Amino acid sequence: MKPEDILEQYKEGKINLTDALKHFTKKGIEEMGYATIDTDRHKRTGMPEVIYAAGKTTEQVTGICKRMFEKGIDILATRVTYEMYESVKAIIPEIKYNNTARTLSYKSNQNNEQQLNQSYIAIVAAGTSDMPVAEEAVETALFLGNNVKSFYDIGVAGIHRLFDKLDEIQNANVIIVVAGMEGALASVVGGLVNKPVIGVPTSIGYGANFGGISALLSMLNSCAAGVSVVNIDNGFGAACQASLINRLVHK
Repeated sequence: MKPEDILEQYKEGKINLTDALKHFTKKGIEEMGYATIDTDRHKRTGMPEVIYAAGKTTEQVTGICKRMFEKGIDILATRVTYEMYESVKAIIPEIKYNNTARTLSYKSNQNNEQQLNQSYIAIVAAGTSDMPVAEEAVETALFLGNNVKSFYDIGVAGIHRLFDKLDEIQNANVIIVVAGMEGALASVVGGLVNKPVIGVPTSIGYGANFGGISALLSMLNSCAAGVSVVNIDNGFGAACQASLINRLVHK
């Protein structure tokens, strides 16, 4: 519930002063004991508070989602288990779960942002095995109000597949490239387009991939200009960066 809604209910006598004051806390801080929600992050940075569910219990994730829902804060949670989803859904039936991305998302109608005209972020995944990380980027970019086009399984082992989609990829404002194994796709795309490319190395690959280290080093060592790199498997971080760039184009 938004602050203005609470004040309106108090004005109309629907709630008393004690109950109304319970909804107001220190500016930007919502204390929960095991978590402190940054309620002003969106206004301050353009990026809302997001729940990283890995390492949290189902009860903690459910409690945070419930408090954010009650405060009228849109919800995005990453690295969510199905058990967590079922628990949250019992409280927020409208919550959406992407099983591949392992994300929960909820946007109230009044908080839905206008998507940025016809511009879009292209999310390119080298292999089908990279889809969980790519889908995390997709869900995050959509949550942040962007249009998205995704292109899957077009890695360098069959590079003609990339060329078949190149015009659509080139027309994006920003391109996220998700790749494991040797991570070569980020350099290839970077050498073919005139748009910012954000490389996301994934932990997909055989032993010498070292859990994504080989792909990370390949992307960091890219000779293609305009390629930046986020952490291993960090589709969320790539989408946040891409969203900020996409918005700058429209200022």
